[in-house]
Amino acid sequence: MTTIERHAPYATLINVFTVEPDRATELAQLLHRSTDEVMRHLEGFRSANIHVSTDGTRVVNYAQWESAEAFQAMLADSAARVHMEEAATIATSFDPHLYTVESVHER
Repeated sequence: MTTIERHAPYATLINVFTVEPDRATELAQLLHRSTDEVMRHLEGFRSANIHVSTDGTRVVNYAQWESAEAFQAMLADSAARVHMEEAATIATSFDPHLYTVESVHER
């Protein structure tokens, strides 16, 4: 389960994909499938959430890994790379970064 807390010890990936609106569902389904088939079975995986913008021009993967090292190991995994390369062919661009949570506000 995704846990959002200030300065948590795990690594948060936010990857924003830009897509043509007619390909947003295709990319979201690929990310869902790759997470289910590969990513969630890798050491250090915590969670993944796939979001599609209401205008269909962005797909966002908000994922959590136990550490930056676990995230880097995923990038080197051959099965994960196959899915990442396929996602890159669907998207017109993508912008992955690791983040820390600096603030959480609730009502």
